Amino acid sequence: MAGIRFIAWLALALINLSVYAGTLTAARMWPSPDYTRITLESDAPLKFRHFTLSNPERFVIDVEGLDRSETLAGLPAMVSETDPFVVNVRSAVNRPGVMRLVFELKTTVNPSVFSLNPMGEYGHRLVIDLYGAAQAQAQAEPAGKAAVNNASVAPKPANAMPKFNRLMVVAIDAGHGGEDPGAIGANGSREKHITLKIARKLKEKIDAEPNMRAYLTRDGDYFIPLHERVNKARAVKADLFVSVHADAFMRPEARGSSVFALSENGATSAAARWLAKRENDADLIGGVNIDVKDKYLKRTLIDLSQTATINDSLRLADYVLKEIGSVNTLHKREVEQAGFAVLKAPDIPSILVETAFISNPEEEKRLNDEAYQDKLANAMLNGIKAYFDKHPPAGRTTKVAREM
Repeated sequence: MAGIRFIAWLALALINLSVYAGTLTAARMWPSPDYTRITLESDAPLKFRHFTLSNPERFVIDVEGLDRSETLAGLPAMVSETDPFVVNVRSAVNRPGVMRLVFELKTTVNPSVFSLNPMGEYGHRLVIDLYGAAQAQAQAEPAGKAAVNNASVAPKPANAMPKFNRLMVVAIDAGHGGEDPGAIGANGSREKHITLKIARKLKEKIDAEPNMRAYLTRDGDYFIPLHERVNKARAVKADLFVSVHADAFMRPEARGSSVFALSENGATSAAARWLAKRENDADLIGGVNIDVKDKYLKRTLIDLSQTATINDSLRLADYVLKEIGSVNTLHKREVEQAGFAVLKAPDIPSILVETAFISNPEEEKRLNDEAYQDKLANAMLNGIKAYFDKHPPAGRTTKVAREM
């Protein structure tokens, strides 16, 4: 009788395994200063439950329908020594039909785990975001106070500021990153890599100026939601916000550079409207937990009484557009406007620079050339300096400003 019961149990277990078994098509890890993201991509939705353990610190997730695979076995090799949160990953069958993943941690984490439906080049995704306690607290603070301490916006000697009464801070936002590759060129170039290279060059040039400092919203290949880019800029009390991109269009012959500002009243052209939608879809591609409510973001986006800021943004955009016109053909000779989510800081003049069309094979080649990247960074710097010369920012007496 016992033997019959065991055979029946084994048959039931095999049935369960056949019902739940799925295929893991990809696994990725994206460490960043604020959090580590783990993405498990599969050919079908995955059910899961998760919890944390202490002494030592671990994050555990049980996933139904996840089979043994080379992809899963390769996950430990993806852990970087510089990952601020994860030390190692282990996986094993916990019970029939359930795979357990154990993340060994360097510190206590606050996990955010959610599923994403197929989008763009991705299938079903199970996303695990592991935030450290300090990062989670910073997310809850309206002004992102903790980000100031990580801004690396170092002070310069007082005698190095001959023209302005304080140091001016420029937030540079390298578009896309991590799960979100941005546009992909005909030869496989990814927008996220090009924008980061140009952003780093621009930062280096700004930091060399005696009265300016730059802050990168991202300085690596990881995903940052659009509203967090805005929050980071506001946290360091940036005077300007410059988002760097490399355009794409349905037709490969499209070419040229463009500069955009925010619009309260719709886009200035159909192309601008299309581009804004594509850029705003970055959150859908990169993956945002829609269950997390950001009251500060809501307040920022609802409050569109920012006419003065938009006017300043248009002035900045005009200076930058003129300078870029000396480096590349302009797609449009006027500054355009559309509802870009990343430009919605209510108190920071903000522009989005489409450096060139990565979808154009000739421009894609130029975008990968370091000398050309350097010319683009110089042009943006000259535009920023021209704006500051005509519109110097007001003095600042806050503690944050003195710390910079």
